[in-house]
Amino acid sequence: MCTDAEKDLWKALQTLRAGGVILYPTDTVWGIGCDATCHEAVERIFRLKQRPDSKAMLLLVTDREMLARHVREIPEAAERLLANATRPTTVIYGGAKGIDPMLIAADGSVGIRIPDDSFCRALCRRLGHPLVSTSANLSGQPAARCFGDIDAAILRGTDYVCTRRHDDPCETPPSAIYKISDNNEISTIRE
Repeated sequence: MCTDAEKDLWKALQTLRAGGVILYPTDTVWGIGCDATCHEAVERIFRLKQRPDSKAMLLLVTDREMLARHVREIPEAAERLLANATRPTTVIYGGAKGIDPMLIAADGSVGIRIPDDSFCRALCRRLGHPLVSTSANLSGQPAARCFGDIDAAILRGTDYVCTRRHDDPCETPPSAIYKISDNNEISTIRE
């Protein structure tokens, strides 16, 4: 017999595989997600968030191996940064590849995080692709730190709303974001 968590994972995964959009809790804030290789779903998220398509969205990957499939290289500075991270950390890498072009910034970069959340990692692993992870809010509004913060338009605009962690407290901040330059220098985008 399946547990509620397994049913939730299965329904989210089926939605993603069908090209749908999910609303799910991450290791930071609530996120809107889809298969990062599915153009139609990526387009839907941009429309749902009312976000200019010139603003890239970050991705979640299962592990370093999946990360390496979607960036030209993993710089040494990124390796050090992630090894010493004390909180969820998103790194912006150059040379994005193997994802929908709408997710790639004008300079060819993409923000990627390896989440410290077993549900998110399981979604990515079973899907076999990176998962879009943009905050569950309309563009320009504060990120949804807990389920109760999510705008009704976002709830209506997704194909599946994960059932887990609806009652979690609103204490989780967004990830730290760093950008790695071509010469291996680290710039802080958000701490």
